Amino acid sequence: MERWTGLHEEWKEEVGSVAVETTDGLVFIDPIGEPPPGLGRPDHVLVTVFWHCRDAGSLGAPHVWASAAGVKPLASRGIAVTDRVDEGPLPGGLEAYPTARRGEVVYWIPEHRAIVVGDVLLGAGAKPRATDDPLRLCPERWLGAKTHADLVESLRPLLELPVEQVLVSHGEPVLEDGRRVLSELLAG
Repeated sequence: MERWTGLHEEWKEEVGSVAVETTDGLVFIDPIGEPPPGLGRPDHVLVTVFWHCRDAGSLGAPHVWASAAGVKPLASRGIAVTDRVDEGPLPGGLEAYPTARRGEVVYWIPEHRAIVVGDVLLGAGAKPRATDDPLRLCPERWLGAKTHADLVESLRPLLELPVEQVLVSHGEPVLEDGRRVLSELLAG
């Protein structure tokens, strides 16, 4: 598994992407910019939330995965979703967990004891209003009609997993003791 960052033009900051080799081929999650040398072309691209399509359409992956709610918005951005995360097993035993934020999922990579999140969780140093907190919830205004209480409730199933790493898109990832850090955040 490898995490890399690329400059997000709109946010004017580096944001994270993840690559993992699985039994079903190479998987990229929320890819942006040039992946590290030697990774090659992905067999699958997984999108956490539709505005994280980033470079998904330019990589030539035969499979692009997203939530049902992400299919139309991705199509309007020129990204054809070939597989929905709620309709079948994901490549390599990865799993998708829905969140209270419409169309956003969190991916679980069991082999690496890692969760990969788009925007519902932010790492230290992430905009807006950067903090030193290792993890924090996204601003409540990003949730539409939902609340932080709804988001916390939707993330609780992650506490049943043996999470070691929380690989955020925005801010610094949590690379050790992820379940404890996540548990403290969700206990609020």
